[in-house]
Amino acid sequence: MRHAVKGRKLGRTTSHREAMFRNQLQSLMDKERIITTLPKAKELRPLAERLITRGKLGTVHARRWALRWLLRRDLVKKLFDDIAPRFSERPGGYLRIVKLGPRLGDGAERAVIEMVDFVPPSEKSGDKAAAGKGAGKAAKGKAASRAAARAGAAGSRRGKGGGGEGEELEAAGGEGEEKVAAKGAKGAKAGKGKGAAEGGKGGRKEGRPGHEPKGSEGRHPTTPRPGGRKPTTPQKTG
Repeated sequence: MRHAVKGRKLGRTTSHREAMFRNQLQSLMDKERIITTLPKAKELRPLAERLITRGKLGTVHARRWALRWLLRRDLVKKLFDDIAPRFSERPGGYLRIVKLGPRLGDGAERAVIEMVDFVPPSEKSGDKAAAGKGAGKAAKGKAASRAAARAGAAGSRRGKGGGGEGEELEAAGGEGEEKVAAKGAKGAKAGKGKGAAEGGKGGRKEGRPGHEPKGSEGRHPTTPRPGGRKPTTPQKTG
């Protein structure tokens, strides 16, 4: 029996297992949420919670201990300045594990390990976008109100001294309508004249001497074409 041996081996040697946990801790402190298998998540949670508890101490020794696992100074700074202060009044239980079901490839049980106060980036960006849209709409409303006020003032000024100009414009518009109507009548007459001339030309062509319509009087012999195809029947005209 395996007495006094705690933890899972996960099919790895000690050095390989510690390197894997370092990589997962880096990703967890950076993104605050990762997806892995359920046994790995259960082994990772005690290490991550111990890191956050050390971050609440804020001592130099705690920073060096955290640097041994995170290996990056920017992540250590984020842990001590951002993540740990958020859990200052929480005695423990900084992470949660949510099961996702079996993996398609090998059927391994998947799970999500994340901070209990984790907020998806989509919601953060949605709040920022909504705030930006609200500010933009307010600015547009102010600009529209100012433009309407300016237009109203300009209209009142024009209305005081622009009565004669309006009457002149209306008279000019009436003259323009009369000119357009006259041009339309001329165009209609010209179109009728052209149609009559073309009709007369067509009549002359049909009635000129020596020209007879090709009908069924035997002028087109029905000789067979090479290849055995039947001749087409002549079209009757007139």
